[in-house]
This record gives sequence, structure tokens and C-alpha cells, in this order.
Amino acid sequence: MKSIITSTIPCLRDPFIVIEDGVYYAYGTGWRCFKNTSGSLSGEWEDLGVVVEVPADAAACHWAPEVHRYHGAFYMFTTYKSAESGMRGCTVFRAEKPGGPFVRHAEGHVTPRDWDCIDGTLYVDEEGQPWMVFVHEWTCTDDGIGRMAAAKLSDDLKTMISEPIELFRADDPSWTNQRVTDGCFMHKCADGQLIMIWSNFEDAGYCVGIARSDNGRVDGNWSQDETLLFSKNMTGEYEGGHGMLFFDTDGQMYLSIHAPNTPIGNRRETPIFVPIKEQNGTLVWDR
Repeated sequence: MKSIITSTIPCLRDPFIVIEDGVYYAYGTGWRCFKNTSGSLSGEWEDLGVVVEVPADAAACHWAPEVHRYHGAFYMFTTYKSAESGMRGCTVFRAEKPGGPFVRHAEGHVTPRDWDCIDGTLYVDEEGQPWMVFVHEWTCTDDGIGRMAAAKLSDDLKTMISEPIELFRADDPSWTNQRVTDGCFMHKCADGQLIMIWSNFEDAGYCVGIARSDNGRVDGNWSQDETLLFSKNMTGEYEGGHGMLFFDTDGQMYLSIHAPNTPIGNRRETPIFVPIKEQNGTLVWDR
């Protein structure tokens, strides 16, 4: 039976994993990075500290960095609160190496300047068109319900070249009990289905659900699976969320999340890695 791996990183929210030349990198809120050269996800992680040259305007909320290799460089999609506008938004930094330093690439927020937006992720479609999928925060919607949104990006990832479209609402799934949309990450299944993992809350706490497009494209009609990908009810131990998917050096797919969402006793928000596989056009635990 394959086991959940609890990392030795003592605390890191929104853990995003990149593998480059056999080395694991874990990025997380605070724009921090940890490096693991052991060849094992359960090995030791070196704290590289903050790996971003922080812009003067980035006043707070240095949240949820994702690093994507694109056109020969490493691009960080991340969130910050602007000292100028007072709004949270998503931006893009760039580095030549996965360990940084990541420097300003886009000028300020890429997402609409008068929206609160967080958790931007990169998806490149079949035509090679890059998209930013992101959270339109409940804090600035007309009814206080969070949305998931998306827009096309310029090829250099610096600007949006289309108006954002709404994909779905936080209250669309039957299992949700809060107004939050959080932690989107895209995955194209072998059979062509496009799915998104994302987080909200159920009765047992923070969790990871699955949404899917009806036509395999970002601009399709999105529906919500009833079966969660991760929940405290599945482990009996900790809630967890803000997920992404990666393959380890042996080709095993994992879900990376932090668990729990808030500290419990001496247990802080710890990155854990859940073995996952594709099955019948969806994602399930690989036990």
C-alpha cells in the first residue's frame, strides 16, 4: 500500500513542487523555497529563504507562489497586496534557475487592478495559448461569493490579452459550506478531459475538490465532481488543501497540499504528498 509522505519541512503553506535535474524544490507562501537533493520526498530539505527580489509595491500577502518552466526560463505566478491600490492581485516573476532569484517580469498586477485576486496558475492549451486561471476573491464580488476565473495571456506572460471569464462559483458544488475559491491547478487527463483541482471547505474542514470542463477547454462549461480528492474524512487525521500535482523522480504522481490548514497543537501547516493516479477520466488516491 502506498503511503502519504509527510515532508520534513516544518511549516510551509501552499507547497508547490518543481523537479529540476533530479532535485526537488518546494515553494510556498512567504516566497520561500526549500531544496531537497536526497532523491527522496521524505529526505531533508534545505531552507533557501526568500527567493524573490521583493518589489517596493508588494506590501503584504506574498502568497502561493507557483513556478513553471516556460520557454527556457522559470516563471513564478504569485500573489501580493499592492501598497498603491490596497488590492491583492496576481503577478509574474522570472528567474534563470529554479532557486532564483526571481525578479519582476510583469509590471504590477496582471489580474484586473480593481479586483481582489489570488492564486494565479499557468495553463497552456493545445494551441500553445497561455492562460492565467485565478481566484476572483469573495471579498470584492457583488454577492460575497468567490469565483474561479481565467484569461488569455500574452506569449511573454506579462499581460492579459482577453477579458476574464467566469468558470464557476464557490457555491456550485454540493459539498461546499463556505464562499471561498482557493488553490486552482489544471490537469489534462490522458483521455483529453480538462480538470481543475481546487479547495474550499466542507463539514470536516479544508479539502480538495475536482471541477471539469465539458469540452476539454478552459472556456468550456464547468461542473463539480461529488467525490473529493482529499478530505479529513479520508484520513481521519488532518484537513488539508491548496493542492497541485507533480510526478516524482520515479514517475509516481503526487498531490501536494499543506495539512492542517491551521496549527493543531505542535503540528503546523506541513507539506504532505498524497499518491495519486488517473482512473476513468478522473484522479483518485493511488493506494
